Amino acid sequence: MAYVVTAFCDGCKYTDCVEVCPVEAFHEGPTMVYINPETCIDCDVCVAQCPVEAIYPEDQVPEKWSRYIQINADEYDKYPTLSVKKDPLPTAKTLDELKS
Repeated sequence: MAYVVTAFCDGCKYTDCVEVCPVEAFHEGPTMVYINPETCIDCDVCVAQCPVEAIYPEDQVPEKWSRYIQINADEYDKYPTLSVKKDPLPTAKTLDELKS
């Protein structure tokens, strides 16, 4: 089982999570980051670092975002690995904004 980046990352691309990943499982796409399910070691460290609660264990991804399991698996290898924090996108929203 791997962790999955879901909808709240799309358009925000906070990268607090990538700094703490011990295996560099994150890949940077144009509007969000993706987790390589083959590299991810299920350590859970990234979850607490995500300011918009966008990361879930694969078996706990909310049903409305279940398609992100396949999106991460399909997209990660199209983009470079990212292991250093960058500024979020100008379109980034807070968790409160995303939940409203």
